[in-house]
Amino acid sequence: MQVKGRLQDKVALISGAGTGIGAATAVRFAAEGAKVMLCGRREGPLRAMADEIQSRGGEAAWIQADVTSEADVERAVAQTVSRFGGLHVMVNNAVNYTWGVLDEVSTEAWRQCLSGSLDVAFFGTRAALRVMKAAGGGAIVNLGSVVGLLGSPGLSAYGAAKAGVLNFSRAVALEGAAHNVRVNVVIPGVVWSEGTREALASEEMARGTARSVPLGRVGEPQEVAGAILFLASDEASYITGQSLVVDGGKTCRLDVGATDYVSQTSTERRAEPQAS
Repeated sequence: MQVKGRLQDKVALISGAGTGIGAATAVRFAAEGAKVMLCGRREGPLRAMADEIQSRGGEAAWIQADVTSEADVERAVAQTVSRFGGLHVMVNNAVNYTWGVLDEVSTEAWRQCLSGSLDVAFFGTRAALRVMKAAGGGAIVNLGSVVGLLGSPGLSAYGAAKAGVLNFSRAVALEGAAHNVRVNVVIPGVVWSEGTREALASEEMARGTARSVPLGRVGEPQEVAGAILFLASDEASYITGQSLVVDGGKTCRLDVGATDYVSQTSTERRAEPQAS
C-alpha cells in the first residue's frame, strides 16, 4: 500500500518562510507532499530554503515580497496559483516586533507593529479566502503569540496586534465556514529564532527564560511547525475558528507567589502544616 503525505498534492503559501517557524513549516509541508511557495522579504534565505527542500526531493519555489504590502500579497497569491495550479493552504507567519514602554513608543513604531502583524494576517487571509472560496475550500493558519493572550511590559503594541489576529481569525472562520474554508491560529510561546537569539543573547538570559517555562526549555521551530501542519491538514477538517497554544505550558500556570510545590519532595510536603 502506498502511503501518502498528510498534504499530498496540496499547494501551500507560507510567509516569513526564509527562517524560523516559517522555514520549519515549509520543510515539514514539503515532506508531507505539499507543493510549497516560500514568501518573504530576503531573497537569500528564501532561495536557500527552496534549494534545501528540492534537494530532499520536495517541490518548492520562492517569491520575494513585502507582506505588509497589499499589492505584494496579492501578487504572491496569484503567482502561487499560476505556478502550482491552485492554493489549498495559507500560512500567515511573518511578524514585526515593537519593543518599549508605552510612553516611549512612537506612533510610527506602533503603526509598523500593527502593519507587521495584524495587516499581514488581514492581507494574506483575504487574498487566500477569495481563491479558496472559488475553489470550494482550503485552510488558513495565522500565527499569534502568547503576548496576545497575556500582558507583557514593553510589548503593548505587539500584544495588541496579536490579540487582534485572534479575534480577526474567529470572525473570518465564520465567514469561510459556508465555503469549506477553515481559519485557525497557532500561538507560539518563546521559540528559538533569529529574534529570540538576539533577545536572549547571554547564556544567563537563556537559562532564566527556560526556567520560566514549565517544560524547562525554549521551544524549537519544528515543534510549532507540527501544530501548523495539523491545522492545515485534513486531520483537522472539523476544526475552525480555534487557537492552538504551543508554549511549553507557559500560559497555563498562575504564579501566585507561593513556593514551587511541585518541586518539593514528598517529605518536605508532609512536614508542612495542613490547613484546617
